[in-house]
Amino acid sequence: MRNHAFGRTSFTVSEIGFGAWQIGGSWGDVAEADGAKALEAALDAGVTFIDTADVYGDGRSEKIIAGVLKSRGSNRPMVATKAGRRLSPHVADGYTKANLEGFIDRSLKNLEIDSLDLVQLHCPPTEVLYRPEVFGALDDLRRAGKIKNYGVSVEKVEEALKAIEYPDVTSIQIIYNIFRQRPADLFFREAKQKNVAVIVRVPLASGLLSGKITRDTAFAKDDHRNFNRHGDAFDVGETFAGVPFEVGLQAVEEVRKLVPQGASMAAFALKWILMNEAVTVVIPGARNEAQARGNAAAAELAALSADVMTATKEIYARLVAPHVHQRW
Repeated sequence: MRNHAFGRTSFTVSEIGFGAWQIGGSWGDVAEADGAKALEAALDAGVTFIDTADVYGDGRSEKIIAGVLKSRGSNRPMVATKAGRRLSPHVADGYTKANLEGFIDRSLKNLEIDSLDLVQLHCPPTEVLYRPEVFGALDDLRRAGKIKNYGVSVEKVEEALKAIEYPDVTSIQIIYNIFRQRPADLFFREAKQKNVAVIVRVPLASGLLSGKITRDTAFAKDDHRNFNRHGDAFDVGETFAGVPFEVGLQAVEEVRKLVPQGASMAAFALKWILMNEAVTVVIPGARNEAQARGNAAAAELAALSADVMTATKEIYARLVAPHVHQRW
């Protein structure tokens, strides 16, 4: 497992992190004990970065993380959480200092710590990125010691480019995978130039790029892959990376031909992401210990060849890009 400096901060993190959305909710039934074991397995495999949010299970994810880390004692990993999506309605005017401080105080309590390593605005309305006073409020909260660093989780490349105009934005979290390649066109270069950490989420396109989903796969009623396929609950780009389900299945079969013998498609898809040097950490989720160990194993794969990387770009351009490239 390679480690990377986390942008301009004092933290160093593993290239493969742990995305804690699955152990919070919206992925079907994941028992709290299984979620804790998945996180334990990831940490045992060398993971030193955990990403969560205050809305994942209404704080459940944060509380599971707190319990696991308390039981392990020292050598604490970097823990990032998010704030903003508790707003109802989720509108730009809700991003006030008072609201943000309230969300941060709640996360501090859930995580059982005195200062957040990193708080990220949680896919805010685009208008928020044009309000300097929001970032001024985060500066105030950092000076007060409640947060050490702040960043932004975004839906669109344009939002990422706007966010990094603010000099104290430490990190950007963005969707990037074989089915969502646009961030590599311009944003990654700009982020690297400004030494902004890049956190990659939805790396397996909600499981499509694990190669295990078929047309007959049944998803639980409370699994977003069931209820958000058309963006009914939140941005459709968060579910199957915004790729229409049937198109995704077709593209998966093309990608499958490129996977090295002995490697899982999931590990291959994670390694593909790590081939871009602008990526600081990728945060696959895991429902259980086996998935967590499988994600970490991607670090052991050999570098992908130029021919393989070219082939993935061709699959994307031919099958996927018409559905997603200009949208996000």
